[in-house]
Amino acid sequence: MSDKKSLGILVCGHSPEEMVELHGNYGNRFQQFLGLDSFDYQVYFVVDNQFPDNIQAADAWLLTGSKHGVYEDHVWIAPLEQFVRDAYAANIPLVGICFGHQLLAQALGGKVEKFDGGWATGRMEYQMDENVVGLSEAAVLAWHQDQVVELPPEATVVGSNEFCQYAALAYGDGKALSLQPHPEFDDGFVSDLVKTRGQTIPEKNREYASNSLGKPLSNEAIAATLRKFLARS
Repeated sequence: MSDKKSLGILVCGHSPEEMVELHGNYGNRFQQFLGLDSFDYQVYFVVDNQFPDNIQAADAWLLTGSKHGVYEDHVWIAPLEQFVRDAYAANIPLVGICFGHQLLAQALGGKVEKFDGGWATGRMEYQMDENVVGLSEAAVLAWHQDQVVELPPEATVVGSNEFCQYAALAYGDGKALSLQPHPEFDDGFVSDLVKTRGQTIPEKNREYASNSLGKPLSNEAIAATLRKFLARS
């Protein structure tokens, strides 16, 4: 029997079809990001209404990004919110990235909106709480317009910049941790995302995203932080 913790990846969206062969789906990306040998992985496509049997089916849970909005009327969103609330109440570690960050906030009493300030795409720099995130500054690739605009009652801001006030949140006494940007994205992924979904964002954001690539990222440091968080007893 493996002594590794099990991590359930709740896939909230599909990668562009033309990118799957090269980059995998979002479940694949997080396994590569966290390390293939770091956990016993279980992948559930909740975006297709495929849910775990119960919150105890894994030792920890991670919610991925998505092209969807958490405020949209999809049949799987309300059950996912309830799943999150139940896991949170049971003190099972939860991590949310981008859409997952927003879903956690909405499920736990916050508010998410389409940000009237526009899109964040490409490499962004954030001020971080080093005690929680493990570094005081982070450079991470982003791809979002929606943002958390009202904090849940138990959330504390542990990462932000001028564009995104609530870019990283910690909940309770180490119960959940979430980030708005995508530490699982690399330059190649975002370059191809510009090519496949660039028509959905303003030209200035396409140009910024492309021009921001090729600079150092904090992905490895954030992966180490998330591994430790998700593997806690």
